[in-house]
Amino acid sequence: MKVETVRPNVGHFLESLREIGYSTEVAVADLIDNSISAESSEIKIYARTNPSVSFAILDDGNGMSEKVLVEAMRLASTNPKDERSRNDLGRFGLGLKTASFSQCKKLTVVTKFNGAISCRQWDLNYISEKNEWLLITPQDYTDFPLYDEFKKLYNGTLVVWEEIDKIPSSNFAEMIEKLRKHLSLVFHKFLEGQAPLKKLNILVNNNPVKAFNPFNINHPATQQITSEKINIYGSSVLIQPFILPHHAKISQQEYELYATEEGYVKSQGFYLYRQNRIIIYGTWWGLHKAVDAHKLIRVRIEIPNSMDSHWGIDIKKSMARPAEIIKSDLRRIISQVIDKGARPFSARGKKIDDKSIIQFWETFPVKENFRFAINQSHPLFINLMSSLDDYQKEKLKYYLNGIQAYLPLDAIQSKLQTDPHSIRQESALTEDDISKLLIMLQESGLSEKYKEELLKTEIFKNRPEIFKS
Repeated sequence: MKVETVRPNVGHFLESLREIGYSTEVAVADLIDNSISAESSEIKIYARTNPSVSFAILDDGNGMSEKVLVEAMRLASTNPKDERSRNDLGRFGLGLKTASFSQCKKLTVVTKFNGAISCRQWDLNYISEKNEWLLITPQDYTDFPLYDEFKKLYNGTLVVWEEIDKIPSSNFAEMIEKLRKHLSLVFHKFLEGQAPLKKLNILVNNNPVKAFNPFNINHPATQQITSEKINIYGSSVLIQPFILPHHAKISQQEYELYATEEGYVKSQGFYLYRQNRIIIYGTWWGLHKAVDAHKLIRVRIEIPNSMDSHWGIDIKKSMARPAEIIKSDLRRIISQVIDKGARPFSARGKKIDDKSIIQFWETFPVKENFRFAINQSHPLFINLMSSLDDYQKEKLKYYLNGIQAYLPLDAIQSKLQTDPHSIRQESALTEDDISKLLIMLQESGLSEKYKEELLKTEIFKNRPEIFKS
């Protein structure tokens, strides 16, 4: 058998490697994984645009010896099939490199272990020029951002990006805000110090990142459904469904906060945690359709790092796809939770059919379907019609038919989804309007039976005193 060695063009390979698909916030999260695995308690992120875009991240973790650093700079430094420490957030041994290369052309790592400093650098332009994987040992690294703080540490690691070409300075402030929100969600368990995790502090340009728990667990109206532990491939998976509060039970500010940037509809579904770190969120993995009625449902799934291959964790640790054997359990859990998740809306929707109240609107059957209709049995409607002649009744009928036919259902639904707290429908009928209406009714003469009917209407049902002499 004849064989020959065909080496890849290193420069071309690196350009391909840079296009794996990292966003800036996902790339930074990958670096933070390394810091957490190194048992850091504080991570400082430096990001500036003056005079050019610069980035550095410093942690107070265990640091690395020179030998360990060189190995850490190697691409695919660990085998994804090897058993990992329970606290290891790594996956392929590529994260530090691929995440950094996706954003910059020069990656420098300065680390300190037991007081001894080591430094190595990948320069992609130099590698492409020489067409070899040549790791540089920089002689001068004391001018790097955060170096003064680094040198005060006994152990720690400083990662510096230079020649950044994937972070435009034009929308830098927007990128920083997006980064903060991403980190506050992805690492919220560490930021909260949820037992048994060590509490972690992350600062972006000296501003602390606050944890964002997507399940609003401290609100009394949040429903925490019974959790379930399932065993798959010899490992335990903990599944905990939540139903967030209906907008009527929380403030507008809180409602908007938990909507996230994507909105409630796109944020519903599974939230996959791998070793306490969010991998992917707001997905049903094609097992259920994202609909408005289920927008308050969020299901937390917690897996260990030993199950990566069964969940299809990608190199960026931002995507996952469960194996078919897992999907059967997920379908069962979906079927159990969607009915409860729809109740905050279905219970309110049923109010229009509440026969104990005489309402302005009702549902009217149309063959096998229905439409919303003005209730023509309403005592106020009957009173109005009795005062009109036939021609006026006919004109009013056509006008009301137009109101019913062109009820802006799409606009109503859209506003209820995006900005429910801003709707002020009740302002259309003021207290002064109600007082004047009552005077007009009394002037026309009211029987006791008619008064009883009025007290069942939406306007007067909470005003029993109005007809007392």
